[in-house]
Amino acid sequence: MKILVSGGLGYIGSHTVVELLNRNQEVVIIDNLYNSQEETHQKVKSITSKDSLFINIDATNFDGLMSLNEKHSFDAIIHFAGYKAVGESVAKPLMYYHNNLLSTINLARFANECNIPRFIFSSSATVYGEGVSPFNEEMPLLKTTNPYGETKAMNERILIDAAKANKNFNVTLLRYFNPVGAHRSGLIGEVPNGVPNNLMPYVTQVAKGKREKLFVYGNDYDTVDGTGLRDYIHVVDLAKGHVQTLESKQEGINIYNLGTGKGTSVLELVHAFEKENKIEIPYEIVDRRPGDIAVSYADVSKAKKELNWEAKLTIEDMVRDAWNFEKNIK
Repeated sequence: MKILVSGGLGYIGSHTVVELLNRNQEVVIIDNLYNSQEETHQKVKSITSKDSLFINIDATNFDGLMSLNEKHSFDAIIHFAGYKAVGESVAKPLMYYHNNLLSTINLARFANECNIPRFIFSSSATVYGEGVSPFNEEMPLLKTTNPYGETKAMNERILIDAAKANKNFNVTLLRYFNPVGAHRSGLIGEVPNGVPNNLMPYVTQVAKGKREKLFVYGNDYDTVDGTGLRDYIHVVDLAKGHVQTLESKQEGINIYNLGTGKGTSVLELVHAFEKENKIEIPYEIVDRRPGDIAVSYADVSKAKKELNWEAKLTIEDMVRDAWNFEKNIK
């Protein structure tokens, strides 16, 4: 199959490209390099010893997307491109709504006009809002707690409506939880621009001495130690979930959670990092962050049953691989 991967040089996108190439799929990557690096393309080749094509195109540019149709005929689109930081989305909601919605609308239009039958969308557990964990795919979606989550929920509705209107447009929505870790090679991983918005790269930067200490947002939640509880999933497991979804060749509209089904608190993750890597992480408890909820973890039984997929890697794998990658960053 020939797969178009938007945002394919980003954190999750690049790991998915690795898994696609390992399965002998033909891959074309588009990325505007807003939150990614062009050298990731060569690193993916180094890992897989296989070629993919990278084209610098912004998915909000519909004419740019249509230019692809002159040389390529795709079997599927996997759509990762989008802004992804909860805190930033609260501060810059219009930027998030413009980019995240328009990129999805354009890629769906492109798929429909070029008769591309399969569309896999990178959604998020944030669509569940303040619901009660474990989250399952049949739950009604409550109001999201931040603009990032709202763009994911709105994109889901857009794609579902598009699939209902076009029976040849098959859509799978993958709601994943908290990706962490890096490729075992240490060549690719999460490289945020500026101050990290996600927990793990902040931890690794503190471990490396790039930052003085970790800020833990709130210790008064109703959890095991008062800090937020999340379903952390190794990015390689997540990438394999996308490949498994692609190869399942399901029709119509399908929705799956991708997580481990287990909750880990912020401090449990920090202490696991310290124990596995033998590095102390200084931290300070500060006020809760706007848009965060106390507990979020997945019911993953549907993905296991219908996709024959489940996460294999442990918290220890996640913190070890994340640190291995950080040490390789110049």
